[in-house]
Amino acid sequence: MLLSLFLKHNVLNFQIAHTLVYFKAGAHHTALPPPAASSTLQLNGTMSLTSILSADAIDSAIKDCQVPESFNHKKFFQLCGLSKKNPQEIRTVFGILDNDGSGFIEEDELKFFLQRFSSGARVLTDKETKTLLSAADDDGDGKIGAEEFQAMVLS
Repeated sequence: MLLSLFLKHNVLNFQIAHTLVYFKAGAHHTALPPPAASSTLQLNGTMSLTSILSADAIDSAIKDCQVPESFNHKKFFQLCGLSKKNPQEIRTVFGILDNDGSGFIEEDELKFFLQRFSSGARVLTDKETKTLLSAADDDGDGKIGAEEFQAMVLS
């Protein structure tokens, strides 16, 4: 419990610092792009996507959907190896993808979904973003919770 509170505190500090730097740079976006997003992105120095997924698998999945309107979430999850992971590992990936730490992945965060895996990846198109959201948003609240994300990955 204490470790969990410590990690949440550090995540919040990291996100606040990133937000301040981002807005001082004069950006005017509704959603923050992922900070230093890459397949080796580390969350507070404790967790990275490559601690769960192989860098080669992530690269393969990103290359498969380089062309706009080519993103297919089921194929992406298979190629990067996420669909073969256990529920706890999927929830850990969800936590890394939840850029603002809200406990949900909102539509604005979904635009940068691929960039959370690799900084050189493209932004999802509006159509791809809405398709991804509708694939997981079972309760229709406009955001993806951890259980919804897990169900989508394992479907």
